[in-house]
Amino acid sequence: MEAAKCQMNGSDYIGAFATTTDKYTFVPFGLPDKTRLLIEKTLKTACISIPISSTDLIGLFSRANSNGIAISDIASEDDVRRIRDLNLGINVEIIKSNINALGNAILANDRIAIIDPEYTEIESKQIQDVLGVEVIRAEIGGFKTVGATNILTNVGCAMNNHGTDKEKSELDKMTGFDCTRTTANKGSLSIGLASIANTNGLLVGDETTGFEMNRIIEALGGD
Repeated sequence: MEAAKCQMNGSDYIGAFATTTDKYTFVPFGLPDKTRLLIEKTLKTACISIPISSTDLIGLFSRANSNGIAISDIASEDDVRRIRDLNLGINVEIIKSNINALGNAILANDRIAIIDPEYTEIESKQIQDVLGVEVIRAEIGGFKTVGATNILTNVGCAMNNHGTDKEKSELDKMTGFDCTRTTANKGSLSIGLASIANTNGLLVGDETTGFEMNRIIEALGGD
């Protein structure tokens, strides 16, 4: 597994700025070429700049997997049309919800989506349809923001260090992985916001220690 450290927009919470699949990494416009090249090399994906309102926080306001990208309702229909016009072969839909930081509220790979338990049945069904996966409501480590505080790919799962033994056992069953508890960015529990990861690689914030980085790599099935 490729792994590297970086910042985006001067922040170590790089997961706020991008969401990735095994094929595409969705990023804001104006990302420096050096950062784009690092993403492409590490995650082995194409870098796709997309509009979500006027924000750079693509990772905060969307969640993607190989089937689709769910987008916050801060986005306009014009934003959605522009993304669909890229002809990427995936579902592109706005999730209308009071929970608009989708990247914080949804943890997903190509098989499952674990979501903030406060999503309604209608919203859960929308997420299920866009991402094309089973949807489960859960808290992890006492956090409803499961996307912000955990990492899930098609090959592994890292959970925040506040996860209990019971929660780990439940998450292991949900995901089919032996989940590893860890932190990032020198002790932060927001490991999802501190990282961008897929089957091929891992990017973490610059402040992440070598020990933390190795724990995440181990969790995601890396060498």
